Amino acid sequence: MLTNYVYKLRPNVSQSEKMDNWVDMLRSHYNWCLNDRITQYNQQFIQGDYCDIRTKAEACPISCFVSKNGATGEPWKDGKLDKEGNLKNPRRSAGDIQITSLPMLKQARPWYADIDSTVLQQNVKRLDVAYKNFFEGRGFPQFKNRSNFTSFTYTVGIKVQGNKIYLPKIGWMRFHNSRLIPDGFTIKAVTVRKRQDGWYISVRIEDKSVPDYISKPLTEVEKVIGCDLGITKLVHLSDGHQIDNPKFATNKKTKHLLKVRQRRVSRKVKGSKNRKKVAKKVGRLHKRISDKRLAYQWYVANKIVSRNVDAIGLENLNVAGMLRRCKVKVDEKTGRFLKNGQSRKKGLNRSISDASWSELTSKIEYLAAKQGKVVIKVNPKHSSQECRNCKHIDAANREGEKFICVRCGHMDHADLGAAKTIRDRTLSLVREDFAKPSASTSKSSEGTVKRPKQRKETSARSMSKRVEPGNPSDRDIKAAMS
Repeated sequence: MLTNYVYKLRPNVSQSEKMDNWVDMLRSHYNWCLNDRITQYNQQFIQGDYCDIRTKAEACPISCFVSKNGATGEPWKDGKLDKEGNLKNPRRSAGDIQITSLPMLKQARPWYADIDSTVLQQNVKRLDVAYKNFFEGRGFPQFKNRSNFTSFTYTVGIKVQGNKIYLPKIGWMRFHNSRLIPDGFTIKAVTVRKRQDGWYISVRIEDKSVPDYISKPLTEVEKVIGCDLGITKLVHLSDGHQIDNPKFATNKKTKHLLKVRQRRVSRKVKGSKNRKKVAKKVGRLHKRISDKRLAYQWYVANKIVSRNVDAIGLENLNVAGMLRRCKVKVDEKTGRFLKNGQSRKKGLNRSISDASWSELTSKIEYLAAKQGKVVIKVNPKHSSQECRNCKHIDAANREGEKFICVRCGHMDHADLGAAKTIRDRTLSLVREDFAKPSASTSKSSEGTVKRPKQRKETSARSMSKRVEPGNPSDRDIKAAMS
């Protein structure tokens, strides 16, 4: 099993300054490597062979994979011969070339020798992950600045003794040991990250003897609960319960406090120390809001997963699409822009971002997997506009939280009815998964699938009762929220 624990560091002044310098140099190295790969692509596939006027150096894709002026290294390496006499993996990737050229980087820029070699290697692999995400359909890697590059990673040489941790070339450092590492787990990597209120470490630990979490098979699903996510109430459950939405970032008090602190920043001279001090207060306020939201989401996820059910039905929401700006409207005669409702949608977007449905969904999936329960995502289309009585779908059925069917006159709470609809759709997916459904299988109104008693596997039951070592309890989560 592989998991991560997060702790807060307690570095002294010299260690804090050293880590700040490391982050600045690593950010510069990351941007240099990215620029080198972009230059190589332009030279190899767009511009062809040419001579750089400034450096008077030749760039030829045949003799160099990455340009001669960049990550110096030959693309062809001396590999071992296979049985047929051919070289194994004779061509190196851009990441391998840039990692191989790190000693030359330290000779040209001696200040990089102060950084641990594994940290520099992981910095190049971080760029490899960005390119991998790009080839999988995500955005192209971007150059980093001080706001989005604040961490570095170790892979070897980490030691932990009590409330102290040893980081190579930084030394022993105190940290708040709020969560003991269980026996049998070994440290695989440590990521040091700077946040608004100090430095944190994320320790990745692994124990291969502990199996991963196994969800319950669908053949054992008997009781299902549906969840409808909202803004007025954070979650509506199909059993009639509603969970409040505190609106940590969009409540009246927080909005006023944030407005005052941001106004103080704008009134300071740009580049001054006073502006940086006030900007730190704004960052701490945002972090406090995110910490409260994080603790509350764990509390809500525990509250939902701890119910006596076998499966949880969630909405398969496209939150990124919901936050997208409205389409531009242009008058065909005058060519002027018309009102498209974006000014009104801005407040809705802030409320959706504050609710953070995607993060809540991921926490529910994680806790459900720990307890051996199944999370099923269903299509939420027209779930709050469909009548529970006659199945008629009409946008006029709903008015705010009230639901009155225009065909049969059925009255219900719109969001609670949507949660029940999600529960029914989840049950239909569970029944469709059965290869040979039993004739005695029936569905009750409480979200229970009744079927003949079968001999159940003990492995799934035993795994559902296992608790991850060192995991915080509900009492710890409520204490963090307070």
